[in-house]
Amino acid sequence: MEPFYFKSYDKVIGIAHNVEELEKEMERLTKDDPAALEYHLKEGHIVAWLNYIGEKGLAEILKGVSKPEEALARIKEYKFLKNSTRMLPKTTSRKEKKLHVR
Repeated sequence: MEPFYFKSYDKVIGIAHNVEELEKEMERLTKDDPAALEYHLKEGHIVAWLNYIGEKGLAEILKGVSKPEEALARIKEYKFLKNSTRMLPKTTSRKEKKLHVR
C-alpha cells in the first residue's frame, strides 16, 4: 500500500505508513507546518488515505475535521477505544452456551 505523503507545495514534508506514523507526523507538523496539515485535513486527503488503507472507522471520525488539534484528539480517542475493546473478554454466543448445557 502507498504511504501518505504530507506535502507543502511540491516538497514532501512527512510520510506515514500507518495510523501510528500518521499520528506522529501530525503531532510534528502541528508545530512545524500547521498550515500544510490543515490543508490536507480540509481537502480530505487524510480521510481518503485512511479509507484506502482500510481504517474506515477512523476516516469516518475525521470527516469534516479541519483543525489539526481536533484531528489529533480524535485519533487518540479512536486508538484508546480500539485498544480498550481488544481487552474485553470474548462473549459466548447463545449457540455456544446451549452446547455446554446438558
